[in-house]
Amino acid sequence: MSPSPWRFVFFGTPAFALPVLKGLLEGPDEVAAVVTRPDRERGRGKKVSPSPVKELALRYGTPLLQPEKVKERSFLEAMKSLEPDLFVVVAFGQILPKPLLEIPRSGGINVHASLLPVYRGAAPIVWAILKGEKVTGITTMLMDEGMDTGDILMQTEIPIEEEDTGETLQGKLSSLGGRLLLETVEKMKTGSLTPLPQDHSKATYAPPLKKEDGRIDWKRPAEEIDRQVRAFNPWPGAFTRWENRLLKVYRGEVRKGISRTGGGSVVWVGSDFIEVETGSGSLLIREVQLEGRRRMNARDFLSGHSVPVGTVFH
Repeated sequence: MSPSPWRFVFFGTPAFALPVLKGLLEGPDEVAAVVTRPDRERGRGKKVSPSPVKELALRYGTPLLQPEKVKERSFLEAMKSLEPDLFVVVAFGQILPKPLLEIPRSGGINVHASLLPVYRGAAPIVWAILKGEKVTGITTMLMDEGMDTGDILMQTEIPIEEEDTGETLQGKLSSLGGRLLLETVEKMKTGSLTPLPQDHSKATYAPPLKKEDGRIDWKRPAEEIDRQVRAFNPWPGAFTRWENRLLKVYRGEVRKGISRTGGGSVVWVGSDFIEVETGSGSLLIREVQLEGRRRMNARDFLSGHSVPVGTVFH
């Protein structure tokens, strides 16, 4: 006999949360409400746009709440009136306070894109690539008042491939999170899960990113710059300056060798790459975007721009 359906409230904001929400909306349980951030201005035109989670909730006709702060009394009362069995939280953007977490009968589950306790925080996918990790994964955990500090329910891991970017790895982990959440909920219903406390002594952190974090320091080794390029693709984007203009680098290739200039000098220009010397080895730039222009491969960029050997990127 299958367990009785539960009532969920889902908290989430970006596209990463969509597979989890879609799985819940199409599953046997009830999504009583979806909570997401208020609409924000986006892009150069500052157009007010809904979050990806809001767009999906509207397509399914699910009740929607967009509190500025989840600590608001009116929001707490709204949550109590729903009488939920469980909160499900995926990249929501706010820490849920204790009075809110005490409302659901079975508490709250967070779906986090790392193998906790490593990479707690807002940007675990990016930092895993930046640090050169070989594996990462998804954790489902019981929520407490801390930031990703609750007891672990389930974990599953995947390899980080040499070509993975922030975008490709996010896609893999997003799908994985959707599957693991549904499995976690089913086991919670039958009481077959034993929460495991985290070893806080092994915790590491993945703080939020700023646009300036994307600036390339050409004195660093080529392997580190390549990881930065991949991790920051598509946002905030790794960048350098060329002829007083911002040039984003979206794809590169490491070439090992001895560096002589200290980094940043163009040492070779091929038909489809620009070779830039780094603190150790060089980086073959394969894909770029000059400010005010579209993203393009190096061949197309070089067909319209001269980048002579000896040019220095800053």
